[in-house]
Amino acid sequence: MATPDVVATEVESGMPQLDFSTFPNQIFWLLVTLVVIYLVLSRVALPRISGVLAERSGTISNDLAAAEDLKLRATEAEAAYEKALADARQESNRIADQARAAAQSDLDAAMVDADAKIQAQTAEAEAAIADIRASATDNVAIVAKDVAEALVAAMGSQPDSAAIDAAVTERMKG
Repeated sequence: MATPDVVATEVESGMPQLDFSTFPNQIFWLLVTLVVIYLVLSRVALPRISGVLAERSGTISNDLAAAEDLKLRATEAEAAYEKALADARQESNRIADQARAAAQSDLDAAMVDADAKIQAQTAEAEAAIADIRASATDNVAIVAKDVAEALVAAMGSQPDSAAIDAAVTERMKG
């Protein structure tokens, strides 16, 4: 155990860092420590840090240049795409116009063909109607003669075919 005199001396002196008698020793070690820290930082740490910063700066510069190049390529590719798209639209419009023209010419030919068929059928129908009218007139004349003969016979007279034919023919003319 410590004796009371030693304890009293320790209590009076306080913290050794604040004791003015040890200041020169503390200042010496402070200067040595600062010189060592300066040397370590200036010779080892700062060159490494500046190398890393320079490398990062170079990488960033290279990446920015590459990004500008890629941006230029993208712009050129977009322009080529837009041109190809415009050309494709023009080509599709041209093809559509040709298809419309071909369809219209086919339609016109079909219309002419259909008109010719319709006119032929109309002519045939008109000829058939004329034949029907002619045969109807003949049939009416035959029926009229038969009816006239039947009427004359019904009245009790002998029908004269030549007179009936002449009368029906005269009446049918108008």
